[in-house]
Amino acid sequence: MKIVDELYNLYKNKLTGDEEDIDMLAFAFLEEMSREDLLHIIQELNEQELYDLMGLYLIESLKGKFASEDYRKPNSPIFTHRNLH
Repeated sequence: MKIVDELYNLYKNKLTGDEEDIDMLAFAFLEEMSREDLLHIIQELNEQELYDLMGLYLIESLKGKFASEDYRKPNSPIFTHRNLH
């Protein structure tokens, strides 16, 4: 993705690259962008980049949803016991 390459090249010598720096950079970038700016970036993505973007969004959103909701009942084992006789 072009914007990732541009941000990386701009900040690679200024940040450590740890998760905290990356989060800060991403959120600072998004704060400066309008909806129209973001839609323009999305329109410039090739098909694979669009699938990657949507895949990452879906994965992270589902992880958050499952983590925020207690979808397992208490005392519910992760693996069900089977009788193999």
